[in-house]
Amino acid sequence: MAAPPESPRPRRSRTSLLPILIPIAVLIVVAVAVGSWLQYTERQAMDTIHTAGSGAADRVDVEATVQRVDASARELVLRVRVVPRGSFGEEEGTAPVADLTLQTSAATLGDLAFKAHERLATKDVQVAMVGGSISDYPFDTYETDIEFWAVLGGEPVPVRVLFSNNDTLFSVSATPTASPQEAALGVVVARSGSLLVFALFMMVVMWALAASVLIGAWYLTARNRGLVWPALAWMAATLFALSAFRNTAPGSPPIGCVLDWFAFLWAETIIALCLIAVVITGVHTALRSDDTRT
Repeated sequence: MAAPPESPRPRRSRTSLLPILIPIAVLIVVAVAVGSWLQYTERQAMDTIHTAGSGAADRVDVEATVQRVDASARELVLRVRVVPRGSFGEEEGTAPVADLTLQTSAATLGDLAFKAHERLATKDVQVAMVGGSISDYPFDTYETDIEFWAVLGGEPVPVRVLFSNNDTLFSVSATPTASPQEAALGVVVARSGSLLVFALFMMVVMWALAASVLIGAWYLTARNRGLVWPALAWMAATLFALSAFRNTAPGSPPIGCVLDWFAFLWAETIIALCLIAVVITGVHTALRSDDTRT
């Protein structure tokens, strides 16, 4: 007796992942390309050297680099390296031929003095900034003036300043002022592009977390789900994690800045109210359920 023919095996439906993987791959490539371009442009801005002052062969070069910007104190630390050129210097510009004094603007705290024939040392000076407020973080901007006059052996001499920035948290733009015997720059200090992008990303994440908790609270209260402990733990963890996330903001902004009023304080308020509402509704539902059982 012949065996009955075997029934064909059902074919498994294989859903292709290409429609999902291709957009993800394109999104990753675009994100990396945009990030690379932003990083390149910011690096180019960091490497830019602003020049002001005299171009004479016999002059005093002042290489001024921003090392650190303290927005809360409204000051920046400027590292100054002095190089006398031509007949003003000896030993390839490492020492002046006479006593050298660098007079600075009113915003700079103190002038610089160097002895004749002694090796020139790099010095840090503090420069006060005006305008702006750290409470505007991350959109705060500041202004200052950087000026140098050189006096060599009691006589004024031409000076040139080479200004650059080394603080990655801030971007610096400088506008030179023409003058025959002094080098002057009008400087504007603002938050760097990467910091601004990250701060905006933090605001979006805060609102997204608050919206997620709000949707979860609406579902639990509308369906009378009672006390769902995993959901309550998630909401409470989000409440405290958001505070820790806010403290990771670069530059350590104080409480009450734009970041707080635009996102953090409102997100914390929404999450806290949602947690309280879920607890009250859950307790009410649980008590009503116990009454019906008895």
